[in-house]
Amino acid sequence: MKKLLILLLIIPVLFSCDEVNKSMENEKEQAYLIILSLDGFRWDYTENANTPTFDSLAKQGVRAESLKPSFPTKTFPNHYSIATGLYPDHHGIVLNRFYATDLGKNYSISKRETIIDGDFYGGTPMWNVAESQGMKSATLFWVGASADVNGMHSSHWSLYDEELSKSGRIDSISKWLNYEDNERPQLIMWYYHEPDATGHHFGPNSQERINMVEEMDAFLNDFFIEMRKLPIFDNLNFIITSDHGMAQLSPEKVIILDEVVDTSDFKFWDGSNPVINFKVKDGRIDKVLNDLELNKGHLLFWERNKIPEELHYGHNIRTHDITVTVDSGWSIYWSWKQGNSLGTHGYPNTCKDMHAIFYAAGPAFKNDYIQQTFNNVDIYPLVGEILDLKMPDSDGEIENTKGMLKGN
Repeated sequence: MKKLLILLLIIPVLFSCDEVNKSMENEKEQAYLIILSLDGFRWDYTENANTPTFDSLAKQGVRAESLKPSFPTKTFPNHYSIATGLYPDHHGIVLNRFYATDLGKNYSISKRETIIDGDFYGGTPMWNVAESQGMKSATLFWVGASADVNGMHSSHWSLYDEELSKSGRIDSISKWLNYEDNERPQLIMWYYHEPDATGHHFGPNSQERINMVEEMDAFLNDFFIEMRKLPIFDNLNFIITSDHGMAQLSPEKVIILDEVVDTSDFKFWDGSNPVINFKVKDGRIDKVLNDLELNKGHLLFWERNKIPEELHYGHNIRTHDITVTVDSGWSIYWSWKQGNSLGTHGYPNTCKDMHAIFYAAGPAFKNDYIQQTFNNVDIYPLVGEILDLKMPDSDGEIENTKGMLKGN
C-alpha cells in the first residue's frame, strides 16, 4: 500500500510526454539546467531499493548504464572534474587532501581556508563559463564554487553547511528560480552528502544503505513537487548524478603500509585508504619501488609519469613521485592509523563499483532512453549544448553524450 501511495505522488510530479512536447513548441524559450549530485550514489543502488522517483525519471527521461568517474575516485577531485570537464591531473585537485608543491601550501577538504583559496583550482568551472557569457548561475555547496576561481563566483553561492536540511536546500533552489528574469539563474549546481556517509559507515551492501537510497528517492520527490509549482517548470532540465560509487570492505583484506615500505624513505605523503601519493627523498625512489614490488600482491603502484594512460593521472606535480593503491575491496592503512569503515572509494575507475549514477529529464532530453556508460568529464560539453554556451576546451567529448538529446 505504501509503494502505491508513493507512486501516485510521483507520477504527476515528473514529466509527461505532452508537457515536454508543449515546452518544445517554442524553441526560443529560455533553457534552464539544474544539476544535483548525491555523493557516493553507486550506479546500481536503485536495483535493490524502492525508488519510484528514480524509476519515473528513467521512464520520462534518460538513464545512463553508469557514469565513469575520474581517478582517483574521491569526492573533491570528481566534483571538480564534473564542473570543469578536466581530469584531476589537469585541474589540480588531485586528492581530497594534498600538498601543492607548486604553491607551497596544503589543501584539505576539512579546512575552509583552503577550500575557498582559488589558487588551488585550475580550469574554468561551468558556472564561470555561464557568468562570462552573460548567464546567471547558482551553486549550493559544489566543490570549488566558494573559491574565487580566476577572480569569479557564480551569482548566487553559499559556504558549505552540512546542517542545512533537505527542505532548506530545496527552498534555496526554489527561491532562485522565482527571481525576476534578470536575476534568475539558468544553471544551478547543488550537492547532498548522502548516501556516501552511510555507505562508508555501514557498507554498500547494508540495509542501512538501502534505507538511505530510499530516503534520497523521497527527497527527490519533494524536490520535484516544489519544482512543478514554478511557472517556468516546462523549461527546466534536470540532471541527477554522483561523484563516485562505493566498494565493500573486509577486515581480512588489509595491507599495513609501514610493513611494506620504510617510512624514513619519504619526505611526506598525501591521501588515505585506498590511494596515497608519496614524495620520496632524493635517491630513494628505486628502493621504494623495489620494496613495493617485493610485496606486490594486491598492491598497485606507479612511478610519476608512468601511470596507465587510461587513468589520466600522475603527470601533475601535485601527485608527487609514486602513486599507490590496491585492488577493489582491499584497504591500505598505517599501523598507527587504521580505519573501521565498511565501505570506501578511490580505486581505479576501471572497477565498476566506483561508477556513479546519471539520470536526466526535461525538454532537452529524450524519453525512456538508455545511455551507454560515459566519462564524467563529458558532462561539461553536454551542459554547453543544452544551455547554448561556448565551452572552453576540456577532456570531455560531446560525441559521447549528444545521443541522449532530442534531435540527435
